[in-house]
Amino acid sequence: MAFTKQEKEKIISKYEKWLSNSNAMFMLEFSNMNMKTIDELRKNVREAGGEAHVVKNTLISIALKNAGIEFNKPLEGTSLVGFAFEDPPALAKVFSEATKADSFSLKGGLLDKKELSVEEIKALAELPPLSVMQAMLLGTIMAPASKLVRTIAEPARGLAAVVKAFSEKEEAAPVAG
Repeated sequence: MAFTKQEKEKIISKYEKWLSNSNAMFMLEFSNMNMKTIDELRKNVREAGGEAHVVKNTLISIALKNAGIEFNKPLEGTSLVGFAFEDPPALAKVFSEATKADSFSLKGGLLDKKELSVEEIKALAELPPLSVMQAMLLGTIMAPASKLVRTIAEPARGLAAVVKAFSEKEEAAPVAG
């Protein structure tokens, strides 16, 4: 399908907007897809906080160049691009899972405007979700603080126990009179 020059400029502008708003971009090559496969992939991409679009290689190459991003590998074949607006590892996981079907194969991607190889995308996909990583980090940070609080509070707790035991002893003792 041929596009006019104005249509191409609009498409390139849209690609540039997606590139600037996303944290990462991953590319799949596709073949023998059906609508069920595409719909399932797009649903998973949306759940991961991203968008997936079939792109024209020459136009996405121009958009990458305009954004100052050097993509070393020439874009060939069919391309489906996913833009991660929230959690790049989640989108990498969706794209990595998609390659298990015969319809898709990973081409490469970008993370913070740096090119990623297929192996790096697969490694990124193995990371736990962002919420789990945040919880792990918070637990690591909080462990020394809670240990410090327990250490500081222990002498006071021990003193309180001695005072309580002494007062109970005083109450239990018969009054001489």
